[in-house]
Amino acid sequence: MRVAWLATVTLAVVAFAGSFWTVVAQGTRTGGDGVYTAAQAARGKATFDMQCRACHGATLGGGLGPPLSGAAFLSVWDRSSVGDLVDKIQHTMPQNNPGLLSREQATDIVAHVLNVNGFRAGAAELKADDSVKQIALAAPGAATTPPALPAAGARTLANARPEANLAQLMRGILFPSSNVIFNVQNTDPGEQKVGWQPGTTDFSWVNWGAGIYPGWELVDYAAMAIIESAPLLVMPGRRCENGRPVPVDRADWIDFTNQMAEAGRVAYKASQSRNRDAVIEATSVIADACLNCHDRYRDKPGGTDADPSNKVARGF
Repeated sequence: MRVAWLATVTLAVVAFAGSFWTVVAQGTRTGGDGVYTAAQAARGKATFDMQCRACHGATLGGGLGPPLSGAAFLSVWDRSSVGDLVDKIQHTMPQNNPGLLSREQATDIVAHVLNVNGFRAGAAELKADDSVKQIALAAPGAATTPPALPAAGARTLANARPEANLAQLMRGILFPSSNVIFNVQNTDPGEQKVGWQPGTTDFSWVNWGAGIYPGWELVDYAAMAIIESAPLLVMPGRRCENGRPVPVDRADWIDFTNQMAEAGRVAYKASQSRNRDAVIEATSVIADACLNCHDRYRDKPGGTDADPSNKVARGF
C-alpha cells in the first residue's frame, strides 16, 4: 500500500489548473470565430490523409478510430478547447506511432477538422502554441446530440443491482486505478514499452496488462476507470463493509462522488498531455477527493494498529 503521497503531494487544484490546462471561460474565442486559414486547413488535410485517414476515414466519419466530425464528435469535445484537441493529436496519435506528429502538424490537422465541421476560416492561422487552449472548440449554441436514453419500458441489464459492498468496489477499482496514477511519481510511464517483463519496472499492477499496453495508456485507462466507476458509488442499494447502506441520497456524499469523477477527468487530461509533471500534479486532485470523503465517512477514531479505521463507525 502506498501512503506517502498524502504527505508528499500538496499542490493545490488551482495550481494544477493554472499550470497545465485552463478551463475555457465564457466569452472567449471559439472555433467559429475564424481561427484558422483555408491554406492551413489544406496543409492539415494533406497530413491527415497520410497519417490519420486509415483510421478516421476520408470524410472524418470514423472507422477503426472514432469520428472527428458531426454530432458524435462535438458531443465529446464541445466542452474542451481547440488546444486540448491539438494536444490529443500531438501526443497520442497516430495510435500505432504516438508522438510522430509535430506541434505544427497537429495544429494544421485541427484546422482541417474545424473546416470539415463547418467552422469558418479566417485571416490568421491557428498558432502552434498554448494560445489555442483559450479557444473553445464548439461555437456558442452549436447543436450536439447526446446519446439517447433508453425509452420507458425498454429492456435493461437483467437483475442490475449492486453486488459488491463499498469496500470491495473501492479496493477493486478505485484504489488500484488511483495507485497506477500515483505511481507516475516514481516511474516515468514513457519508459515502459509493450513487451514488458515482470521485474523490469515498478508498473506491476496487473502484470499482464502492463505487458500488452504502453505505460501512458495504462495511466489513461486508470483515469477513465475512476471517471466511469464514480457513479457506482451512488447506486441505490449498495452497502458499506459494515452492512450499513451507503448514504447515496446525502448531499455531501453526492458532492464527494462528483469530486472523484472530476479528479479522474483532471488526471485523464493530464495523462493525455503525456507530461509526467502534469500527472504528478493531478495526483493532488485525486488525493484531495479521497481525503475529503475519508475524513467524513471512513477515518473514525477507535481503531487498532492492525486496522487504523473503525469499521463499525463507518457510514453516517
